[in-house]
Amino acid sequence: MKYSKGWGAVLIIILLLLLDQILKIWIKTNMQLHESYEVTSWFYIYFTENPGMAFGIEVIGKLFLSIFRIIAVSFIGYYLYQIVKKNYNFWFIACIALIFAGAIGNIIDSVFYGVIFDHSYNQVASFMPESGGYAGWLHGKVVDMFYFPLIQTVLPTWVPFWGGEEFVFFRPIFNIADSAICVGVFFLLIFHRHTLSASLSKEVKTDAN
Repeated sequence: MKYSKGWGAVLIIILLLLLDQILKIWIKTNMQLHESYEVTSWFYIYFTENPGMAFGIEVIGKLFLSIFRIIAVSFIGYYLYQIVKKNYNFWFIACIALIFAGAIGNIIDSVFYGVIFDHSYNQVASFMPESGGYAGWLHGKVVDMFYFPLIQTVLPTWVPFWGGEEFVFFRPIFNIADSAICVGVFFLLIFHRHTLSASLSKEVKTDAN
């Protein structure tokens, strides 16, 4: 039974990585930076590149962030292997697989995209350009494209600090990998919080012994 759960996790990871990377490569090789397509009035395919963390957050240096991501995903991969080996509930395993796949998807961008693509400013990027990529190894930018401005309005003038300014909800632009991480974390916290806590406690005790 645990082998079928393991193959299920592998299938989730492979499918998500394929969808994530196929879409990112299509965006990168068919759109200029900040170009957009209106799908509906509240959903756009909007090409942007994120040098930082999920949803465009920038806190720490790019090289440190890339190395941190690789280390973190290594721990997640080891943890996923352990819970499959110990035959945990499949839906719990699936949540961890989603998080693992999402992390890998964005790591691929960070590690390789700066080398295999040129820049997208006022041009459509080329794959493996003769002049070289736009950055070195581990310095690539993550491709984001999903934009959901569900509410676009101007705040009333009586609102403190932001009165009279444009308000957009939901402003962050993200990708399939970000979505996989968020969905995985959400379902972990809602349905598998106790399983996660218990499993982490067991791993810590095992490592201590």
